[in-house]
Amino acid sequence: MKKRGRIKFHKLKTWWLIVALVPLFFVDATLLRFDHIRMTELRDKVMAADAEENEEAVSQGLEELKDFVFNNIVINVVDDNGEQRVTFGTGPFYLEHMYIRAANKALEEAEKNMANDGNPNGNVYAMASEVCKAAAIANGWTWSSPEYINCMMSEIQKYPAADELQSSIVASLPSTELYRKNYASPVWAPSFTGFMILVTLIIIVVIFIRGIWWIILRLSLLLS
Repeated sequence: MKKRGRIKFHKLKTWWLIVALVPLFFVDATLLRFDHIRMTELRDKVMAADAEENEEAVSQGLEELKDFVFNNIVINVVDDNGEQRVTFGTGPFYLEHMYIRAANKALEEAEKNMANDGNPNGNVYAMASEVCKAAAIANGWTWSSPEYINCMMSEIQKYPAADELQSSIVASLPSTELYRKNYASPVWAPSFTGFMILVTLIIIVVIFIRGIWWIILRLSLLLS
């Protein structure tokens, strides 16, 4: 049976293999597109959970997204400093709302620790808080909005006695890197998409080898 299989394979004409590549390329591109769409859906699900302040759903969504990306071939186009580049994986994305909640919590802790009438830094914080809370009400900001956090930091910087307070707040603010995610996918994965791409590559290699062999035979005939 193996011998018959080899004989049949050798009888396949090269141009048949070339023709077979056309639908294979289409199938490969379609499967890669489906994997990309699925990754985007999972990533959007995480971002939606983040906007809804559902940290449990964010955690579950990240695990689901990571598992999919690590086990599939995900080709993505990302913006890198204004230039488009192709990468394997999700590309960087940020849990902005989760970071804002954590930063706001740090500001609240600073207010509890430093808002003391006998402490000049506490007075600075209280004065900044007065200004920004009024601005928040006027502009419709929430206490967890980036506008409110930026207002607090801007107001605090206006006071000469604010260095210690500002350093304390900056130190208590969480690092943005903790909320920056970027999951890389393998170049090849043992998925349906991966095996279809493997079949395509095998056919390309066979065509290449046959082409080299044909050139060698032609040269040998010319030189003989």
